[in-house]
Amino acid sequence: MLKGLNLVFASGEPFLYGVTTIMQQVLIVIHLLVVLALVGVILLQRSDSGALGGLGGGGGVSGFMTGRGQANALTRATGILAACFFATSIALAIVSGATRESRSVIDDAASKLPAQTAPAGGVLDQLKAIDQKAPPASGPQVPTTR
Repeated sequence: MLKGLNLVFASGEPFLYGVTTIMQQVLIVIHLLVVLALVGVILLQRSDSGALGGLGGGGGVSGFMTGRGQANALTRATGILAACFFATSIALAIVSGATRESRSVIDDAASKLPAQTAPAGGVLDQLKAIDQKAPPASGPQVPTTR
């Protein structure tokens, strides 16, 4: 859609590259906020070992939320934050792949190796040449068929 416009910044970078890097930075900040909130909500949940669940009260009925209501709210918040975590992860993967050009690891490795010339003939021709250069062995010989 915007590729046909050929917009460039004053620095010479294409317009889409700048937009995707800004979007990527915003997504990373949102992702980190979701991660911190997710860790906090998980630590607030009451477990067998206690965790930080005792900080919310939950002792009597006069509290803001009863024990069951607090558990339901924290469970719901954990699910919503987990869904946001997966959504930002997928969005980051898509945005980071938008500006990346496809390349092959094999092509990169092949370009770094020095060019090698293959000797004339195949492997069998090379073995025959080695066999002809070798001096005749002394002692008993294996009979050959002709």
